[in-house]
Amino acid sequence: MAPQLAWIGVGNMGRGMCKNLVEKGQLDKPLIIFNRTQKRATDLSSSLPAGKSTVASDLQKAVSNADIIFTCVGDDAAINETIDTAIKEDVKGKVFVDCSTVHPDTTEGLAKKITSAGADFVACPVFGAPAMADAGQLVCVLAGPKAAVDKVKPYTKGVIGRANVDFGGQAVGKATLLKVVGNTFILNLIESLSEAHVLAEKSGLGCDNLHQFVEAMFPGPYAAYSTRMTSGDYHKREVPLFAVDLARKDAGHAMALAKAAGTRLKDVEVADAHLEQVKKHKGETGDIAAIYGAVRQEAGLKFEN
Repeated sequence: MAPQLAWIGVGNMGRGMCKNLVEKGQLDKPLIIFNRTQKRATDLSSSLPAGKSTVASDLQKAVSNADIIFTCVGDDAAINETIDTAIKEDVKGKVFVDCSTVHPDTTEGLAKKITSAGADFVACPVFGAPAMADAGQLVCVLAGPKAAVDKVKPYTKGVIGRANVDFGGQAVGKATLLKVVGNTFILNLIESLSEAHVLAEKSGLGCDNLHQFVEAMFPGPYAAYSTRMTSGDYHKREVPLFAVDLARKDAGHAMALAKAAGTRLKDVEVADAHLEQVKKHKGETGDIAAIYGAVRQEAGLKFEN
């Protein structure tokens, strides 16, 4: 008999991951969904096939009725609050799986709390944008006790993701350390594209010509972010795909880890300074791709293209 699954946190990433668990996870019981703002959970459940999900009225009920509990929340404070509430229940024998992007020290702290309560903990941060979450094309990084990781794998590759990076048997903090380091690639990608597009516009090459090159040479994330820039998506959307505050949280974790290790991430420092300008210009609706707007402003162009 398949275990009972619960999902906590249905933001931009969680919604797509829930959808794929329901559609491809071969669950024999409805997925239990909980979100702090209940309407989001209700709306998601209503969009899924009838009878395949149920909405929990509170977090502790979701946890008490589940064998494997996935969490995907916005920051370190949120996941600590979530787990502190969850383990007030009897959680012996359960498996907690955290997909949030948090500092490795936070992940290690969660593991201590959860294992002290008699449950297992697996870190499972994921790489990919919301569209990749919807399509089940994420890359999942799993770390923790190998037996617990093996219980989670049936729901990662081929379900919520296209590939696993398997750190089974390694410290849980290794997964979120990789996630934080890996996210610097995205920051640097966006910073490089932003500077190149501004140069293309001001030098006369033209953004369309540069975009044609990017699509031919660097398909995938480069081309996707280049499209978001040239189309104006970076400033037009009301709901960000990757909110500026979350991007700065990730950049802050990366810079702190670098400082502790005796090195610097100068590219990330530059990108973070541009994100600070994004926040000033767009507020909480600012998106990571709006680094482009900040670079445009520095070059004497309007933020919006």
